[in-house]
Amino acid sequence: MIALDTNVLARLLLRDDRVQFERAKAMLATDQQFTAPVTVLLELVWVLESNDCTAAEIQRGVGLLLGLPNFNPPQAWALRLALDALVQGIDFADSLHLALSKGEDALLTLDKSFVKKAGKGSFTTPVRLVQSLAPK
Repeated sequence: MIALDTNVLARLLLRDDRVQFERAKAMLATDQQFTAPVTVLLELVWVLESNDCTAAEIQRGVGLLLGLPNFNPPQAWALRLALDALVQGIDFADSLHLALSKGEDALLTLDKSFVKKAGKGSFTTPVRLVQSLAPK
């Protein structure tokens, strides 16, 4: 299996460089098996957002990648969950952190907005606000 870097996937989805797009497309059309670290997909979403892609466009594009028979990143289930949450207005990175915290008692944060938005997603781990501890 061969791991891919963010720029390969970004060229494929953005099509902003014809030559590199064609190379990436041809490579992924082979029988070779590919993967990418979760961090690559996290960076990919950031690159797509930086290029003014909407949440729906990001979900569709990354979803197409995840549906390729020869592209198998680890924890694809968490990526799909985070993509669904992105469309619901929850930050992708926060959603990915939460999805990957599955099975934990809670995910603690100082971000009040994240606590509020996380309830909208399909997450099983609760997000809780860190409360200040007053000295005794």
